[in-house]
Amino acid sequence: IPFNASSLHTFGREAKQLLTRSRDTIAHALHVKPQELIFTSGGTEAINLLIKGLYQGGTILSSNVEHPAVQETLKSLGAPVIFLPAGLWGAIQPHQLEEAITPDTRLIVLTAANNITGVKTDLSSIAKIAEKHDIPFIVDGVQILGKELFQIHSGITAIAFSAHKLHGPCGVGLALTRKKILPQLMGGSQEGGKRAGTENLIGIVGFAKAIELLALELPEATHRMEKLRNRLTEGLMEKLGNIVVHGQGPRICSTVHIGFPGADGETLLMQLDMAGVAVSHGSACSSGGL
Repeated sequence: IPFNASSLHTFGREAKQLLTRSRDTIAHALHVKPQELIFTSGGTEAINLLIKGLYQGGTILSSNVEHPAVQETLKSLGAPVIFLPAGLWGAIQPHQLEEAITPDTRLIVLTAANNITGVKTDLSSIAKIAEKHDIPFIVDGVQILGKELFQIHSGITAIAFSAHKLHGPCGVGLALTRKKILPQLMGGSQEGGKRAGTENLIGIVGFAKAIELLALELPEATHRMEKLRNRLTEGLMEKLGNIVVHGQGPRICSTVHIGFPGADGETLLMQLDMAGVAVSHGSACSSGGL
């Protein structure tokens, strides 16, 4: 599919049909409207687009354990941002958010599941709070799509996803917004004028296929991954004893963050790598930092 979906010739029209079909497939699976979807180059661009495109002044509420794509974008706005502490639980609690809301609060930005600890945010409760106070609520949903079944609550204004997190292609993401958004990339009229630039058609078709396959895999895949995660954690506890699992809250099935008190992280990483075990100090996005 090397053709441009904006071209008017036969091949371009066929590409446009593939684009439309893929958008409809994803919208149907997520129970949203096709026109609410904006395809991007990945989760980071989707998050940037949603935050910068929906922010209209005032104070922003977020947490201190957000992905760099959220934290750095919020800092770049030059706006007042309150990063609420997640604490030992690993995610902020609904009552924290409710207590932090003031008449000047204009936006809430939180992750669905932390990219390092896997701890989940209580999206349903927080979405109800946002809806009650009529505050736009943006969710970084990159880590949760493909890991478990979940609902996009009516109190969620916008949410970002990335195809590679559910075995789709790298380099394609999705921004879903239920409110009018200010474009951040200027140029052509692609994506309903919300995101200029020729669509990554091959990536988008692959994204739609990955979404289709989720219907066949979940929730069985969730239980399978959860069993493997628990087996790893319990095995390490049994063999080593002195380990710490970070984040007390419920987590997604695929992720655990473990501390080994007294062990040098760099040495541990190199030894495991030599043994064929792929580990890191943190997410791939923080690679190169300690």
